Amino acid sequence: MSVIEIKVPDIGDFSEVTVIELLVKPGDTVKAEQSLITVESDKASMEIPCSHAGVVKELKVALGDKVKEGSLVLLLDVAAVADAAPAPEFVAAAPDEPVLESKQAKAPVAPTQVATNSVAIAAAPVSPAASTAPVEVRVPDIGDFKDVAVIEIMVKPGDNIRLEQSLMTVESDKAAMEIPSSSAGVLKELKVKVGDKVNIGDLLAILEGVAPAADTAPAQAPASVAAPVAAAAPAPVAQAAVSAAAVVVPAAVLAVPAHNPTSAPVGLPHASPSVRKFARELGVPLNEVKGSGLKGRITDADVQAFTRSVMSGAIQTLAVEAKAKSAGAGTDGAGLGLIPWPKVDFAKFGPIERKEMSRIKKISGANLLRNAIMIPAVTNHDDCDITDLEAFRVSTNKENEKSGVKVTMLAFLIKACVAALKKFPEFNSSLDGDALIYKQYYHIGFAADTPNGLMVPVIKDADKKGIMQISQEMGELAKKARDGKLSPAEMSGASFTISSLGGIGGRYFTPIINAPEVAILGVCKSTIQPIWDGKAFQPRLMLPLSLTWDHRVIDGAAAARFNVYLGQILGDFRRVLL
Repeated sequence: MSVIEIKVPDIGDFSEVTVIELLVKPGDTVKAEQSLITVESDKASMEIPCSHAGVVKELKVALGDKVKEGSLVLLLDVAAVADAAPAPEFVAAAPDEPVLESKQAKAPVAPTQVATNSVAIAAAPVSPAASTAPVEVRVPDIGDFKDVAVIEIMVKPGDNIRLEQSLMTVESDKAAMEIPSSSAGVLKELKVKVGDKVNIGDLLAILEGVAPAADTAPAQAPASVAAPVAAAAPAPVAQAAVSAAAVVVPAAVLAVPAHNPTSAPVGLPHASPSVRKFARELGVPLNEVKGSGLKGRITDADVQAFTRSVMSGAIQTLAVEAKAKSAGAGTDGAGLGLIPWPKVDFAKFGPIERKEMSRIKKISGANLLRNAIMIPAVTNHDDCDITDLEAFRVSTNKENEKSGVKVTMLAFLIKACVAALKKFPEFNSSLDGDALIYKQYYHIGFAADTPNGLMVPVIKDADKKGIMQISQEMGELAKKARDGKLSPAEMSGASFTISSLGGIGGRYFTPIINAPEVAILGVCKSTIQPIWDGKAFQPRLMLPLSLTWDHRVIDGAAAARFNVYLGQILGDFRRVLL
C-alpha cells in the first residue's frame, strides 16, 4: 500500500479559506483532477482537485475548518488503483522553494502557463485622468475559463459604483467568482443579464461620471499556479488543471464587504459550482431546495432528496395545499374552514356584463376583509343634538362667503374627536403585539367617496389647526382624491378615522376599523326630531353616531363614555376650550 498526502495547493492571495463542502468520503475511489472539497473566501468559492487517482484512506479536514496553502486535506492510497498514472504531489513549499514539485522531476513552470492559469480579476484600461465620458467595463482576464455563466447581478442602472465594487457573479464548472468594476461612477447601462455566457473582453456595463481607475493597465496574474503540473504534461492539459483549482483575486477586491451566506439569498442559492451543475443536469430549481450543509449550503444529497420527493409526489401535494391555503386567503373561505364560495354561471339566468374591479377597490377590499375578520369589533349607536352647532356653522359660512372656504359639519366633528381622543387616549392608540402604543399626535382620517372607490385622506396635526384651516385642507384633499392625485403620504399616519354619510342619508351603520387604528366613527344624515326638554317636545337637529371599537383594547363602558362626551362637545362646542 502506497499512501500519499494530498495538500491544499497554491490558492493565490488567500491566507485562510473555509471548508464549506466535503465532496468525498473515506473509501471513495477518486480520479486525478476530481474535486475533493469546496472552500470559500470572502469573494469566491472554489473546489480543490486531487492530484492523483486512488482510494481515499482518511479525511484530515472537516466542515468549517480553516485551511491554507499546504494544509493536509486527506490521505490517498494510490496503490489501490492499478492503472493510475503517476501524478505530481502537492507539498507545502518553503518560502525559497518552488510551490509545486513532482515525484518524477522538478521543472519550472513556464511564464506563459503562469499567466494563463490564474484568475486575475481586472478590467479594461481606463485613462488615469478623471472623465465624464461613458466608460466601458469589460470582462477581465479570467484565465482559461470560456463561456462562464452570469449567475447573479449585484447592481442596477442608476447605482453609484465604487472602484473595485463587485458588479456580478460568474460561474464556471469549477469556481464562482465576482467581477469588480475598474472605475467609479454611475451605472448607466447593464449589457448582460442572468444566464448570459461571457468571455474575456465582453462588455458588461457602461459607467458615467467616471473617476480615475486604480491603474491604467490590466492587472497581471500573480506568478503562481494552483494545480499540479507534471514536467511532461502538455501545456493545454496543465492549464486546464490549473484553472480548475483556484481563483486569485487582487487585494483591492478583498476590500469589498464579504459575502454573507447566512443572509437571505437574492437570486443565488448557496451551493458550490459542482452542485449547481448537478442540479442543472437534473432540472432541479435550487431556489426550492433546502440546504442541509454548513450555513444552509445545498449539497448533492439535498438535490437527490428533492428529486426523490418530486418523483414520489410529495412536492405536488405541497403545491396543492399551498394553492388551497392561498385560495382561503382570498374569497372562497376555505382557509377559515368554511364551505367553498358558490360558483354560478350567471349567464344562464339572463344577460350579464362583466367589469373588472378598480385597483383601489381591490386594495381596499383586501384590507377591509382582513380588518373585519381579525378585529373583534363592537359598534355603539347614539344621537347627539347639533342644533346650535349647525346654526353657528351656517352663520359662519355667511360671514365668510368671500373667503371661498366652506365650513362643513365634518370639520367640527374632526375638532370634537380630537378633544375626545385627548380625554380617552386609548382610542388614539394601536396594538403592537402585547403592547399598546399611545400616540402623542392627532392625525384624523376621513373617508372620501371617489369615482374610483373609497379613499381616506388624513388631516395631520388636527389639534394644532382651527376649523377654517381644517375645512380648507379637507376641500383640497377631497379634490385630490376625486382626481386620483393623492400621494401615499397624504393617506397614511391616521390615528383615528371618521366615515361620514351625512350628505347622502341613512340612520346608522357599522363602519369597519382601519387597522392598525382601534376605533372609527360613522356619521349619518342629521334629522329634525321631537326631543322632550322636561316640559314639552322641542324640534331639535339630531346627528346619528356609530362608534366601532376594537374590544381587545376598549371595553363597552369606555366606548359609551366616549360617545357621550363627543355628544356633549357637539351640543356645546365651547367645551373644546376646556
